[in-house]
Amino acid sequence: MPSLPVISESSCCSTKDSAPGSAEFATTASRRLRVLLINPPRFSELIGKNPAIVEKHRGFNPPLGILSLAGYLEKHSNHHIELIDAQPKQYTYSQLEEILQDRRADVVGITAMTFTLIDVFKTVRLVKKVMPAAKIVLGGPHVHLYPEESIRHPEVDFLVQGEGEVVFLQLLSNLDNASAWQNMKGLVYRHEADKIVNTGIASSSENLDDLGIPARHLLNVRDYTSLLGRDNVITTMFTSRGCPYRCTFCDRPYSPVLSGFRCRSAGHVADEMETCLALGINEAFIYDDTFTVRRDRVFELCDEIDRRKIKFRWDVRAHVNTMTPDLLRRMKQAGCDRIHYGVECGNDRMLKVIKKNATIAKVREVVAATKAVNMEVLTYFIIGQQSETASDIADSVRLARELDPNYVHFTIFCPYPGTEIYFKGLESGVIKQDVWREFASNPHDGFELPVWEENFTRQELREMLVKCYKSFYLRPRYVARSLLRIRRFGELKRKLRAGLSVVTMSANQKLYDPSDMARRARTLVPMASYDMCS
Repeated sequence: MPSLPVISESSCCSTKDSAPGSAEFATTASRRLRVLLINPPRFSELIGKNPAIVEKHRGFNPPLGILSLAGYLEKHSNHHIELIDAQPKQYTYSQLEEILQDRRADVVGITAMTFTLIDVFKTVRLVKKVMPAAKIVLGGPHVHLYPEESIRHPEVDFLVQGEGEVVFLQLLSNLDNASAWQNMKGLVYRHEADKIVNTGIASSSENLDDLGIPARHLLNVRDYTSLLGRDNVITTMFTSRGCPYRCTFCDRPYSPVLSGFRCRSAGHVADEMETCLALGINEAFIYDDTFTVRRDRVFELCDEIDRRKIKFRWDVRAHVNTMTPDLLRRMKQAGCDRIHYGVECGNDRMLKVIKKNATIAKVREVVAATKAVNMEVLTYFIIGQQSETASDIADSVRLARELDPNYVHFTIFCPYPGTEIYFKGLESGVIKQDVWREFASNPHDGFELPVWEENFTRQELREMLVKCYKSFYLRPRYVARSLLRIRRFGELKRKLRAGLSVVTMSANQKLYDPSDMARRARTLVPMASYDMCS
């Protein structure tokens, strides 16, 4: 497709930041719009860096992005909001088409992640076929990484770049006023079919409380479960945005969405926990990049939970440098049940290579302290990173067994788009071509995730991954201890199925025979094509 000229922010966008209620834009639409937000199927999700069993048994998380957007729209507008989550219902595209035929929408919003892009555009084309008059808006991390490639898809009308709640509402309120679009920071669209207008990245919200609470009531909360969950129903939650760390494998340090660490108030988070309890949800996985960046606000939240006598189970992701024994004890008292630590590597040399800003000694200290207060621990390790050798990977396996967490998650390193290591891989020639930009232009089935083939081949990494999992999970002592911690029958069934899968896992594991694909489409759990069909 020929390149279209781009009108940049400096040539068409006001330098004044807009906020809800500002005079620059109307915040009440001239007409009440029907807004449909969709979480697409995940039949073609790019997840080949994980073993089959991780994907097969992981369950389904609620689509927090579109739920949060719906919550903001409900709080600040009178638009009619509907949601479709195709994943837990395992809708095929034929079924999704039938559902769409029974709906009407003026605007359809879809979150675009690079790893879900194939399904995103299959859904986009389906929506345009069924609802040709509806405006299609894409948001999410992918579109601010690859805005030109995304808007060139003819079915897409708008992109929302950055934190999208405010600018999406501004767009809805001015959908019929095209002259206002160029002044809305955070939009990309085609002007007169031959020019791309890019107004830059939307300003980040400083007051996260003002964004409201995710509209979980718009979906069936019982659709969401997890292998890690104590209860049969779980949800996810964000209490902050932003991360101060600069790991080479993460896109946050180089993201065009520039924003410091911001957090919701303790009272607002407690409100959300109470709302979840009212819906029958007793457990949440808090997905903040680093929940414990500010210890003072964590203590405030724990105090608020105790003051209200909230009985709610939650787990978090934390950096070992932010943890102290008194913080761990307080979190445990307030209902925190598990902490996820990104250990990533098994020795100090590799931690320096990836700029983790941690030491193995600190990892040992914090994991031991977490276990001492009777909280579960999940550790993450990545194999096949830059300069990593077989000896380094062996160190990671030894450290995982030594730490002896309740769960360990090994994954093959994938250089994500927008990360420091991806840029370095292109410069050094380890990554031969800009595969992510090419994929953004032409998302297609059969795309294979890039790996860092400096010291190992892709097949060698797959074989090492299987050895890592079996070395940790098939220890008799681990199996016995895990069974003793189970408290509910549903939890027992989920973990027994996963455990049996570890026994039989292999480097090129198939979820099912490809010849059986059509019959089992409704129960498909997707994988990268080389895992599924090779």
